[in-house]
Amino acid sequence: MSALFDRHRPMLVSAQTALSDRGFWTPFPEIPSGKIYGETAKADAEAAFAALQGKPFDLPGHPETTRLGAEVSPWGPALGITYPAASAEALIAASAAAAGAWAASSVETRTGICLEILTRLNAQSFLLGHATMHTTGQAFAMAFQAGGPHAQDRGLEAVALAHAEMTRFAPRADWIKPQGKAAALEIEKHWTIVPRGISLAIGCNTFPTWNSYSGIFASLVTGNPVIVKPHPAAILPLALTVKIAREVLVEAGLPADVILLAVDQPGAEITKDLASDAAVALIDYTGSAQFGDWLRAHAGQAHLFTEETGVNTVTLAGTRDFKGMCANLAFSLTLYSGQMCTAPQNIYIPAQGIETDEGHKSFDEVAAGLKEAIGALLTDPAQGAAVAGTIANPATLARAAAARDLGTVLRESTALPFGRSATPLLLVVDAASSTAHEDEVFGPVAFLIRVADADEGIARAADLARRKGAITAAIYDTKEERISRAIARFAQAGVNLSINLTGNIFVNQSAAFSDFHVTGANPAGSASLTDTAFVAPRFTRVMWRRPISDRGQSPGGC
Repeated sequence: MSALFDRHRPMLVSAQTALSDRGFWTPFPEIPSGKIYGETAKADAEAAFAALQGKPFDLPGHPETTRLGAEVSPWGPALGITYPAASAEALIAASAAAAGAWAASSVETRTGICLEILTRLNAQSFLLGHATMHTTGQAFAMAFQAGGPHAQDRGLEAVALAHAEMTRFAPRADWIKPQGKAAALEIEKHWTIVPRGISLAIGCNTFPTWNSYSGIFASLVTGNPVIVKPHPAAILPLALTVKIAREVLVEAGLPADVILLAVDQPGAEITKDLASDAAVALIDYTGSAQFGDWLRAHAGQAHLFTEETGVNTVTLAGTRDFKGMCANLAFSLTLYSGQMCTAPQNIYIPAQGIETDEGHKSFDEVAAGLKEAIGALLTDPAQGAAVAGTIANPATLARAAAARDLGTVLRESTALPFGRSATPLLLVVDAASSTAHEDEVFGPVAFLIRVADADEGIARAADLARRKGAITAAIYDTKEERISRAIARFAQAGVNLSINLTGNIFVNQSAAFSDFHVTGANPAGSASLTDTAFVAPRFTRVMWRRPISDRGQSPGGC
């Protein structure tokens, strides 16, 4: 039995219990507190982050033919870090060379190593927070959580579920079938877990660790070597991850090249070369549907797990807490400037308005309430920075500016006094005369869509999820019968639904061990984080058998 497996077994058992129960649980605290992570953790991480800047990033023994890296923080400074880079061919060869030893390791050994990697990553959560903040543009508190503990939760979730799936059946059996008066048939049977092959994890700019850890750790624990391909603008969080993982592997006496970093630069990307290589058997991808289509067309040799473009919706039918509803939606629209895959874009409002605890509100009054709530949230610059963060990619700013022509502007998108920033743009459109809102406009853009009534809003939102994809949907209503109809409609569309959220819980949030992030049942993604279908395709069971009477026999001869 693996010493690392024994050390981390209590955490594994607790994680597997949480997966079954679906209640709140985490071993990785989300609060960036010195009382939890050590009194000097904050200062140590700031010093470590400063020490990384302007220097080559050290990955001992990693394939390297050149150095690449041109990350610039959306908050301002260039990081000046360069990383070891090699061709797709060299990376595939190194990964293949490491695959045998990793596949030959026991399930317990691989599980223990993965749990140790996650534990060490958690200890570096402050550093990962700075790395995430200055590559994605998230505010530090969000970057700490999403880049650190919440991402680690998703990795642990994948490890726990994969371990359970790999060990749910007996690894050997004596199969004895009675034959009446004849001698029974007696067969010894063994089943071996066989990995699929090289796994490619294609990272995104906005959530490099949160969106990647599930696939990385699901592939690792099932015995597949992993090539981690970061977005060129967000390399550091995944480079730190690869560095820690390689250190643990070497300490365990296994090849460091079980996990590799594939660095490239805009205009000279190697993603397509990696993805289309015959040796790549698994691909985890987060990004646009356009590149998802390319993968489906050109990487058919691999099993593809995706999270792609979608249009998330909110339907307003009524509320018992108008101010709470507006405040909740304002936060959801403003959080990280709408750059979350769970952020709402389309808000369907009946033309005649809705009933609220403040009396009837017309369409214009509902729209004004949302506009005012966003303004209140951004009044204080420090609070605005903490909620909105900055814009990860300059193209997102251009997209928001171009979107002004898609409807009547209710609220302008304006820059905040820090970094590359933009506040939510609110546009009013009529569902009967516009389809501008039916495509994803990634970033700080939201549509207030006039519909005939709440039932039309539900129908349009559910139909859009079915056709174009959605990760989240929400409804505010006071009529249980209509809520029940909405639950059924959105379930048929394969999208998770939130109902009457107010207070400190938002449609954007997705909790490991409880929420299945993405359903895989509409065009927004082919996989769910994390269900059995996410881990089971990463390995096969292969049997060998022989008569029990043959066991222990040696060949005769002279």
